Amino acid sequence: MKNTLISLSILFSALTVTSVQAANPATGCDAKKQDIQQELAMACEHGNPARIAGLEKALGEASEHCTDSGLLKARQEKVAEKQLKVQEREQYLQEAQAKGRSDKIEKQQRKLAEAREELKQAQDALTQ
Repeated sequence: MKNTLISLSILFSALTVTSVQAANPATGCDAKKQDIQQELAMACEHGNPARIAGLEKALGEASEHCTDSGLLKARQEKVAEKQLKVQEREQYLQEAQAKGRSDKIEKQQRKLAEAREELKQAQDALTQ
């Protein structure tokens, strides 16, 4: 009976923490640390010692050096970089269209789509 109560207490505590995290999703460095911890748990499940070592180092670095303002600045810089890449890809596509080579046009359209997806991911990271 006592073990059952302890187990239920632990389960209730875990559910409470999970529901609080869901209601108040972490942002900035806290979110970054949570992401690393989740990847670390998966690496442990799959028994990948090299990945575990790398993630433990990343978690230590994030804990020691990460600041929300620094992370925001880095993410803003990444968005700016990706915006330039999209502009560059748009220019290459226009050049290919001017030449009228369908194989080059398709290649540049694919690269532009990839650049736009990378930009979207960088923009999404800004809100995390």
